[in-house]
Formats: sequence, C-alpha cells, structure tokens
Amino acid sequence: MARSDLSRLGLGLAAVARPAYITSGRAADLGDARGVEQLRDRTRELLDAAYAHGLRYLDVARSYGRAEEFLAGWLADHPEVSDVEIGSKWGYRYVGDWRVDADVHEIKDHSLPAFTEQSAQSLDLLGDRLGIYHVHSATLETGVLDDTGVHRAMAGLRERGIRLGISTSGPRQPEAIRRALDVRVDGEPLFTSFQSTWNALEPSAGPALAEAADSGARVIVKEAFANGRLAPGGDDGTAAARAAADLADRLDVPLDRLAVAAVLTRPWAGHVLLGPVGTAQLASNVAAVDVVLPDGIDDELDALAEPAQQYWATRSGRPWS
Repeated sequence: MARSDLSRLGLGLAAVARPAYITSGRAADLGDARGVEQLRDRTRELLDAAYAHGLRYLDVARSYGRAEEFLAGWLADHPEVSDVEIGSKWGYRYVGDWRVDADVHEIKDHSLPAFTEQSAQSLDLLGDRLGIYHVHSATLETGVLDDTGVHRAMAGLRERGIRLGISTSGPRQPEAIRRALDVRVDGEPLFTSFQSTWNALEPSAGPALAEAADSGARVIVKEAFANGRLAPGGDDGTAAARAAADLADRLDVPLDRLAVAAVLTRPWAGHVLLGPVGTAQLASNVAAVDVVLPDGIDDELDALAEPAQQYWATRSGRPWS
C-alpha cells in the first residue's frame, strides 16, 4: 500500500482543553499540570507543532472545555495563519467546572435553544474562521435528525458559507449517518460533513461513511486510537487490544502509527483526527503517513474488530481522568 500524505491529518483538542477526559494515560501525560493557563500553553504548543508538521484541519467543540477560546487566542497571535480549516460542534455543554473529579463533565442538549445559544458562542469566538459546524454526537434517540426547527436554524449558517454536519457515536452510527444524508432544507442536503468513530476495533460505520463520501460529503474520522486502546501502553486487557498490539509488533510499527495508517487506507476517509496531549505524541502520530502497510493487511485488521455493542459498552465504562 502506498504512503499517505499529511494533508489528510487533523488536530483535535478534546484531550488538552479541559482537565479530564476518557483517554488512557492522562496521569502520566499530564500529572497535576491541568490548570487553565497550563493547558492553554500546552494547547498552543500543540497547535504550533501541528502547523509546522503541515496539519491544516483543527477540531474543537463547545464541550471541549476552553478549546474554542484557546484556538481563538492562538489564531489572534498568528495573523499569518490563513490556511487552516476549523470545525466545531454544538450539542454538549461542558459542566465539569474545571475539576477532574466532577460528577458530570458534559451534558447533551440537541434542542433549538441549545443550538441558538451555542452557535452564537462559537461564532463570537471563531467568527468567519469557522468552516464546519457539526451536531455533536447526533443519534436517532435525541430526535435532532428529525427536528425541522433545528434544521431550519442550522441552514442559516449554511447561508453564511459554513458547512454543516454531524458527529456520531454509539453502536447505531451507520443508521444515524444514513438518516442524516436524507435531511434536506429547501431541497438541498443539510448535512455534508460526517465526523465519526472508525478504528480497527470498531469499523462498523465504514460502509455508511463510504456512502456519505460517494454522495460528495466530507468524512472526518475520530477516535482512531480507540481512546488510547490503540496506542502504546494502552492495552486494557481485552483480547482485541492485545491482538492489535501483537499485530503492531509483527509489523514492527508502533501501535499508534498502525492505528492511523489503518484509517488512511480507507479511500473515503478525508481527514483523520489526532488527539495528542504532547508534541512527542503528535510527532509519533504524524509519522504514520510514512507507514506502508503490506498487501492483504485488511484481513488481519478485520480480525481485530469487536462487536459494536461490546465496543461502545467498553467505551461508556471508561473513567474520566
């Protein structure tokens, strides 16, 4: 398989713009250095490094603590940076009060008032730099994919030149993607960007994402590392994680690079989000573009997959740390 290119990689700030998240290894990676200014500085370092590496897609969300604020500050300090594309999301509110031990860190709300409030906040911080706005974790259960009032309000952003889309999570990702592809406002497809989980342990959204790409929509892959399960040191004791680590060893490729390279072999994957907490992790992740996977690797990757219900049950049980 051929070498990929850096233009398909993006940087996500979910793990560095709030003190707690569900990725593995945060105690070792961050320790107690989780104050607002400490994470602001860490975010700036990552943005500087990502830009130097050639990454030009940046992902934030209203619920990622101060991600939009940190990114807006970095952009203000770098007026020469005019070639990045920014995607954000509405639909969750961060309520963790900057505490690792908060009882609740975020609350989902896909109502029209939530969109009205959060889109105004995103635009206030990012202005005309905002290029894509996703419904955060749109599911069939919340009703947002059938809410014509929300659709009509979101279409107002489309008229401002902002691409609209959804991010997806959960075992019913394929159904949510296909439902969103059918949503139209004034005869035009409303959702033309899909940010979904796909990785070697949870590939079930692949066919639906291929359909989205065939329709002309953008596809952005998140959680390529399965929240740390597909990263060095992230073995959670499951058979799938052990098998992935064994495959990486046989290929003599670091596990994080194998995880990214596996996504890059998908022709429908427009961008693959990286979510490092430090520049060394970023450099290792970026090196995945140099990985050339052997022909026939898809059979071995397919063998790593867990049933979707099992994967998402495991993910929902991960602690915030």
